[in-house]
Amino acid sequence: MSDRGLRPLAATAALILAGFALTACDSNDVPGASALTGDSSESPSAAAAAAVHVTANVKRGASDVPVDTELSVRADGGTITAVRATSAEGALPGEVSADGAVWKATGRLEPGTSYVVKTTAETEDGKQVRRTTRFATQDLTLDQQTYPSVAPLADETVGVGMPVIVTFDLPVTDKAAFERHMTVTSSPAQAGAWHWLSATEAHWRPKKYWQAGTDVHVDVDVNSVPAGGGIYGQESRELDFHVGEAHIYKVNAQTHQMKVLSNGKLLRTIPITTGKPGFTTRSGIKVIIEKFDTKRMNSETVGIPAGSADAYDIDNVKWAMRLTYSGEFIHGAPWSVGSQGYANVSHGCTGMSDANAQWLYAMSRRGDVVVYTGTDRRMTFDNGYGDWNESFAKFKQGSALS
Repeated sequence: MSDRGLRPLAATAALILAGFALTACDSNDVPGASALTGDSSESPSAAAAAAVHVTANVKRGASDVPVDTELSVRADGGTITAVRATSAEGALPGEVSADGAVWKATGRLEPGTSYVVKTTAETEDGKQVRRTTRFATQDLTLDQQTYPSVAPLADETVGVGMPVIVTFDLPVTDKAAFERHMTVTSSPAQAGAWHWLSATEAHWRPKKYWQAGTDVHVDVDVNSVPAGGGIYGQESRELDFHVGEAHIYKVNAQTHQMKVLSNGKLLRTIPITTGKPGFTTRSGIKVIIEKFDTKRMNSETVGIPAGSADAYDIDNVKWAMRLTYSGEFIHGAPWSVGSQGYANVSHGCTGMSDANAQWLYAMSRRGDVVVYTGTDRRMTFDNGYGDWNESFAKFKQGSALS
C-alpha cells in the first residue's frame, strides 16, 4: 500500500459498466463473480464469444471488493493468452496456469483503488476474444491499517546479537497470517525463528549468534494481509543489513573486570564498577540497543526521586551505550575511577574511565553482545534485546506457527 501519510482516505467511486450480459461464476468465488464485459472497440464475433466464456471472481462494478481478495480470471471453452490488470498505481502482476484456463494475481489489491482488467482469450480454432471489466476496492482508514517498522535499518552494520524486530502501530491479532508473510534469509544461511512479544512486536533471531560477516535480507510482505479485527497490513517492508565482527564483552561483577573480545580474540581487559546493593546490575545476556556520545542521566527517569540520598542528575555523561530499557548503560564514569576494578558503586550501570569508554564506544555497534555474570539479579527477556536469555527451543515456542 502507499505511504501512510499520503494515501487518500475518501472512498473511490465505482465506475459504471456497460456491455454484454453477465452470468454468475462458482458460488465459492468472493465477493461475487462476473463475466467480463467487452469494450465496444474490442467486441468479438458472436461465434467466438459463444465459444469462450471469460469470468472474474469479482462482482461487476463492485465498489467494495475486500483488499485481501486474490483476483483471478477463468476462461471456459478456450485459453487465456494475456491479462492486464491495472490501476492508477500501476500493473498488478499475475500468472496464467499451465493449461491456460486461469489467471491469478500474484500481487495484492490496494484499498480505495479502481482497477481495469483486460483479458485476451483464444478459441480452439485460434479466434481471439477480448474482455474488460472494472471494479473498485473497499476504502480503508488509517485505523484499519497497521504499519510495520523494522530494525535494523536498511544497510546498517550490526553486531552478532542483533535480532530482527518488527513493530506494528496497530495490534495484529491474526499473528499466524502475518508470520506466513514475514521472512528472514541470510548468506551464509542460518536457522532461526520468530517470537511474538505482543500483538504489536515480533522478533526473529538465529539459533546461535549471527556468524560474523553475514548478509541478511528481511521481507515483511504484509501489504493487504488481514491482521484480524478488521485491520489489514498497510505496507510491505523489505531491506538488507550486514553483520560485522563478533564483538562479545564479558563483565564479571565479582572481579569488577570487563573482557573485550573481537572474533574470539581478547583485545583488552577493562576495570569496571557495576551496581551497588539495592541497585544490582542484572546478570545475563544483553545487547547494545543505542549509543550516545554524550547523554544526560537523571535518577528521576529510573524512579529515584530528586532530593533522595541516591538522586543524581549528570548532564554530560560520555560514551554511553544502552543495554536495557530500564536504564542500564555502559558509560564513562570519571567520578568512580578509584572504585573501578575493586568495588561496585553505581546505580546499575557499568562505569569505566572515559578513556576506556571512548575506546570501547568507537569499536561498538548496535547488536554487540555484553554477557554479565556475578550477580543474583537476572536479565529479563523483554527488558531490551533480551532474546538470548531463553534457549532457542523456548524462544521458537513464541512463534504463531509453532
